[in-house]
Amino acid sequence: MRKIIIAGNWKMNKGLSETIEFVNTVVSAMKDIKLNRTQAIIAPAYPFLHEALRKSVGSGLQIAAQDVSLNNDGAYTGEVSASMLASLGIKYGIIGHSERRQYHGETDATVKARMLKLFEQKITPIVCIGETLAQRDANLTTDIIISQLNGCLSEIKLQAGTEIIIAYEPVWAIGTGRTATPQQAQEVHALIRKWLVDNYAPEVAENMAILYGGSVKPDNLKELLACQDIDGGLIGGASLKAEDFLAMVKTGAEN
Repeated sequence: MRKIIIAGNWKMNKGLSETIEFVNTVVSAMKDIKLNRTQAIIAPAYPFLHEALRKSVGSGLQIAAQDVSLNNDGAYTGEVSASMLASLGIKYGIIGHSERRQYHGETDATVKARMLKLFEQKITPIVCIGETLAQRDANLTTDIIISQLNGCLSEIKLQAGTEIIIAYEPVWAIGTGRTATPQQAQEVHALIRKWLVDNYAPEVAENMAILYGGSVKPDNLKELLACQDIDGGLIGGASLKAEDFLAMVKTGAEN
């Protein structure tokens, strides 16, 4: 049975003291939660990864990076390599987020290259894909999703299905308060899983966690998780409050 993953992407939010306070609160509260098959993850800003890791040692909370460099080392001011993340003990890395694609020119090809860098360091990529509002309104959702899957995963070998996590994030539902209906989200998740069957194997498709990432909140997570192919959430704003994040972890654990 697939894991349920509750992953909080903090983006450019929270300083050091806020990060420590959040992690301490969540780690303490999670001692009383029977997680079952639920995995809780947060992705703080780069400067605070080490402290978040230090405060979460031995708990059920995992720490992820929000991005990774295409380069191993060298004269790349401001970048952070996969080996640097691995040296901290990071186990997950988000790549291809729509904001990275929009503001930093990321493409399916660069997402794939970053994925390979994470693989080298045994860090699990959380691979983001999704269509814009204009693309959805033009009935291009299927074409865009298939194109992104082909672009990001071409020649990528997947055998178990647990090597990566896919996050479907409709760009039109990120930070807008507008959420895809469970039916809309399920349709795309089912499309992704079928693509995995067709391009890899049924066991790869069955084992892979596919997250929904578009204005997920405590009050809509349960309905989303009730869908056959939705295995959790890549959550933005609603993951910034410890009580909301914990509520979603509890929802996942009860599912």
